[in-house]
Amino acid sequence: MIAHLTGTVLEKHVPRLVVDVAGIGYEVLVPMSTYYTVGDPGTRVALRIHTHVREDAIQLFGFQTPLEIDLFERLIAVSGIGPKVALSVLSGIEPPELVRAVRQSDLARLVRIPGIGRKTAERLVLELRDKLPAPAADEAPAEASDAGLRDDLLSALANLGYQRGAVDKTVDRVLRDAATHDFDPLLRAVLKDLTR
Repeated sequence: MIAHLTGTVLEKHVPRLVVDVAGIGYEVLVPMSTYYTVGDPGTRVALRIHTHVREDAIQLFGFQTPLEIDLFERLIAVSGIGPKVALSVLSGIEPPELVRAVRQSDLARLVRIPGIGRKTAERLVLELRDKLPAPAADEAPAEASDAGLRDDLLSALANLGYQRGAVDKTVDRVLRDAATHDFDPLLRAVLKDLTR
């Protein structure tokens, strides 16, 4: 089984990368968090790999952080969730936020992930709530004011024609990295990120 790849990004096409390792190109499916952080073609990359073997295919799923691969492997152990759905979950929510949502039984947040309905969200909470790692101190839940700001940003983006599921992750990333909590600069930052 392949557990790790270090090489050069040859191609990037959502949600896959082609990674050149000593002249061999490996197709690796990745969540959006990894996709955006690996850099452009030509960049060196190191990925943790989950090798998924089926009767008709061998697929590689790649992750930048130990938390991402840990969550992926826990998700695919849940009844009814395969690797593609698990990848979609990790693409629809930041890993620390997924941990918080499951541990706090936040079904409203879980059903906002594209492809996750209420029954699947309930199953995630039931099967994973006590198995997920506690969030680190630097991943503490956002203040209530951040939650209100997040809702305001999502509402403004919806008014601009963006689909909520497509912008959730970008808004979360901008809020996490922001030095300010002012609405206007945050909205500009989100729009800049979405138009890259």
